[in-house]
Amino acid sequence: MSRPPDLLLVNPSAGGGRTGRLLGTARTALEAAGVAHRVVMTTGIEHGRSEAAAAAAEGARVLVMSGDGLIGQVGGALAGTGATLGLIPGGRGNDLARVLGIPADTEEAVAIVAAGVTREIDVGEANGARFLCIASCGFDSDANRIANEAQRVKGPLVYAYAALRALAAWKPARFTLSADGEAFAVTGYTVAAANSQAYGGGMFIAPDAQLDDGLLDVVAIGDVSKRRFLQGLPAVFRGEHIARPEVSVRRCAELRIEADRPFVVYADGDPVAELPATIRVLPRALRVLVPSSP
Repeated sequence: MSRPPDLLLVNPSAGGGRTGRLLGTARTALEAAGVAHRVVMTTGIEHGRSEAAAAAAEGARVLVMSGDGLIGQVGGALAGTGATLGLIPGGRGNDLARVLGIPADTEEAVAIVAAGVTREIDVGEANGARFLCIASCGFDSDANRIANEAQRVKGPLVYAYAALRALAAWKPARFTLSADGEAFAVTGYTVAAANSQAYGGGMFIAPDAQLDDGLLDVVAIGDVSKRRFLQGLPAVFRGEHIARPEVSVRRCAELRIEADRPFVVYADGDPVAELPATIRVLPRALRVLVPSSP
């Protein structure tokens, strides 16, 4: 019995409309590669999740042309189903694609869909809401909210803009944490539970995180002056910030986060939970198409 056509889920507003402009290129490349497919333009996250689940139940592969938000939600919906997810990057950050070695170029990404291999990766959960990259809170909560609300700033620059806006009003927070039952506390900026290495358009907040090790890399940034925090931001893009004394890293399969004031947990660029939150890993729960060689 032949496999049904792939479902190509497209978020037409991703990347400031980039996906809509590149859809024709993607379809032409898919057809040239002999990849049978049908297109669904998503109207929202829940629509994308339901379409993906229905296609998976029919045995189809699900290709997502969007940013990390829709990709993360669709990946969460497919976790544990045995269905295969393909990525055609179309957002502002494209961090999961970056870590998996999938290029931003549409035709090159389609080539991986057509000829790549399948890799099993972990899926994260924050209070039951699934994600693929990194769940974080604190300073990141404020910066993500500002980035999502920004109208005039477009593309990856929105992350730098949001960080500066958030920093201006930031006051240190106290986080009470439990990593696999071991309690500790951090006063400072951010707690990130990383399933993957990068977020925010190429910020390697957890440079040693692995997508298939069944663990979260917990990165906490302690209290330093705003000047020192700002000076350290460029190092995050190189993953070199973890050598700084205000940064701590530990690994666990489950993390509990509480704080001295309310925070929304963001993952894959979208709000997914509120504190207190329990974040855990579903080991190797999702099949993803990746390049056949490094």
